[in-house]
Amino acid sequence: MEQKYLSLKETAAKWGISDRRINTLCLENRIPGAFKVGNSWAVPANAEKPNDERIKSGKYIVKKEKEDGFK
Repeated sequence: MEQKYLSLKETAAKWGISDRRINTLCLENRIPGAFKVGNSWAVPANAEKPNDERIKSGKYIVKKEKEDGFK
């Protein structure tokens, strides 16, 4: 069976996020099976969108400051 691949723009439209974010996920090896072809990325058509693990609140920063003994 032949594997189908999508471009960054096609994957971004499919997942509803920016192509720049897809590029970052590829650079961080967060999309299994994605590989670079020249200057572009090829993303498997059946790849699932990874969870967004970026910090969305200041809770981590506050917690880290308390652990370090700062207010």
